[in-house]
Amino acid sequence: MSSLALYRRYRPESFAEVIGQEHVTDPLQQALRNNRVNHAYLFSGPRGCGKTTSARILARCLNCEQGPTPTPCGECQSCRDLARNGPGSIDVIEIDAASHGGVDDARDLREKAFFGPASSRYKIYIIDEAHMVTPAGFNALLKVVEEPPEHLKFIFATTEPEKVIGTIRSRTHHYPFRLVPPGTLRDYLAEVCGREGMTVQDGVLPLVVRAGAGSVRDSMSVMDQLLAGAREDGVTYAMATGLLGYTDGSLLDAVVEAFASGDGAAAFEVVDRVIEGGNDPRRFVADLLERLRDLVILAAVPDAAEKGLIDAPADVVERMQAQAGVFGGAELSRAADLVNEGLTEMRGATSPRLQLELICARVLLPAAYDDARSVMARLDRLERGGHFAASGPATAPPMGYVPGPEAHAGVQQPGVPVPPPGPGTPDIPPGGGAAAARAAVRASDGPAPDPVSGAGPGAGSGAGAGAGPAVAPSPQPQPQPQAPSPAAP
Repeated sequence: MSSLALYRRYRPESFAEVIGQEHVTDPLQQALRNNRVNHAYLFSGPRGCGKTTSARILARCLNCEQGPTPTPCGECQSCRDLARNGPGSIDVIEIDAASHGGVDDARDLREKAFFGPASSRYKIYIIDEAHMVTPAGFNALLKVVEEPPEHLKFIFATTEPEKVIGTIRSRTHHYPFRLVPPGTLRDYLAEVCGREGMTVQDGVLPLVVRAGAGSVRDSMSVMDQLLAGAREDGVTYAMATGLLGYTDGSLLDAVVEAFASGDGAAAFEVVDRVIEGGNDPRRFVADLLERLRDLVILAAVPDAAEKGLIDAPADVVERMQAQAGVFGGAELSRAADLVNEGLTEMRGATSPRLQLELICARVLLPAAYDDARSVMARLDRLERGGHFAASGPATAPPMGYVPGPEAHAGVQQPGVPVPPPGPGTPDIPPGGGAAAARAAVRASDGPAPDPVSGAGPGAGSGAGAGAGPAVAPSPQPQPQPQAPSPAAP
């Protein structure tokens, strides 16, 4: 197997092979079909998105023997020279402006530019990192870029087009390149792995796409590193997370479930596992924010995975759907805001672990804040009855727990004597609560039933309570004690 880097081994050789830049490649191909090619082009965009590659393809299309054509033949001498592994053409000159951007280099280029091509149709200058050309160098090139000879073409490639002076930009056709969408990049990486004959576990490609951040070259470099270290079973998820430094999904699941159930012990245990495992707390917070973002989207759009709003394996999407179901919208939004603020505060922090623990404490305690989002989060919890997750701890009640009547079953309450069982003792309803307390009071110190009506003071709480309030029997007059008479003399 060749040791050539993946991004060089699979460098596109035609506009049809360039991915994610149809807004650029389609107009260029149409211009070639119409034979309306400009004398100068400016390709701008983030690194690794195909600017220099497209410049080489354009040069290949212009100098093909059957051209100018949008589809080079690949058989003529010019096409072979400008192929992926070709030796290069003397008439296509690539200049790195980072090291050749001075006025002397521009003067040298201007003097050589007027000589005709050796064997091709055009002499083409590809000036990479064009923003590194000094203003004096651009001014030295201005005349030849404005009115070049018929055989001369310029292609400027830069990541910072605003640094190219306006007099040069106004004389070029500007094509802005963009970052490649994650779905397109993931499919392309899967195709490359298939060509390489390597097995890749589910969940690895989303990590690679995230590490590449939309850059094809960066993603290919990360994929090349993983393939180089793969064993007989291919690239595993554990290997990818360990090598790329991302947080394992089990830790994210654990901390999200701890937030949902209000379990502070579980949340801080996850923090300890993160630190003891040697993970970067900042990376963990960034991954947690990414997970909360997915939960917010899933809570709002249940079929977000089918619509391409979330890039994750099917089993991970199922877990996240279950997690989003135990959160309220206000709770998720509040947690994401707090984590985002904490991530900003962690930049330059002397104690990242302390910042991470403070983030967890803020998320777990909405009652400690009186702002609008905390109030809404508490309302979300009240609407769900105070139970936040079925998978919460069995030993500790969730936050907001209020003991119900069943919590007092079989427990003697202080100050309420329990009468011995007997024929005159009313039955105490099982389960305790208010009804049991009233029955116990009636049995202990309530007056005896009236022999006429057979009703006591508690009869109003029985089945006939709806007929009217019970009338207590009038108290009998008690004899008053007499004062002792004075003794006779």
